[in-house]
Amino acid sequence: MLARERGGRLWRLADACTACAAATSQAAVVPDTFINAATTPPAHADIRRKHRSPRGPDRQTRVREMLNYLASALPTETGPAARLIALQCALRMNDSAQVRLPLGVLRSLRLEPATDSWRDLHQARWLCATLPTSHSSARAVVIQLLDVGLFAQCPARPDRLAAADWALRAACGIRMDCAPFSQLIAMCIKAHTAPESTHGTAEVDQLARECGLAATDFTDALDQLTAAGHISSWSVQPASGDLYWTLTEPGERGCEGTTRR
Repeated sequence: MLARERGGRLWRLADACTACAAATSQAAVVPDTFINAATTPPAHADIRRKHRSPRGPDRQTRVREMLNYLASALPTETGPAARLIALQCALRMNDSAQVRLPLGVLRSLRLEPATDSWRDLHQARWLCATLPTSHSSARAVVIQLLDVGLFAQCPARPDRLAAADWALRAACGIRMDCAPFSQLIAMCIKAHTAPESTHGTAEVDQLARECGLAATDFTDALDQLTAAGHISSWSVQPASGDLYWTLTEPGERGCEGTTRR
């Protein structure tokens, strides 16, 4: 309770029950609701955290920007499997440039932990990874990324993880020959297609560069994807070098059946 003495010149705060406070002259009960209001977060605070809105570009744009960055950061001879791994690592890294890449992600991409792709990235000094052995019970590859330029490319980690998940689903939607070559090109095409659309356009040289291919090899791969039913049609304008394509399914919906790992 709070009691007043000497005509209000002295105030005394004391512990007392409600009955005693009521029986004391010139005293009042100090409610504790103000303390609770200050320390208890509002009920809607958790709701705002659970429904965090993405910041900046959509997932496809983030994948497209990272593919463009890796086209400059990785050697031109880096293979498609290594580029798929590098993309997942770049989008999943934490603030210390470290990644724990689940083996389920590699299985979804039909890649093995111990392949030449990892050696290529090691030799390029782009990463340092601890690969599990055949007798290991590890469920993830522990990776330290060595490319400091990635810190200037990455937005908030939740948004990057969402982009990594989209890229994984886009690549895993290819069932043609299970080759990383086909997965990378199909994912690149979908990343350059507007969400919920089947039509897209981009410079063919730029797309080929993002996949580490010559333009002729890239267009040959488009023929294979068309024959397999992943692309309805495509054409290149000779004057501008722009590639126009039509997907069989919208770019955002191509891989809904893939489970998250």
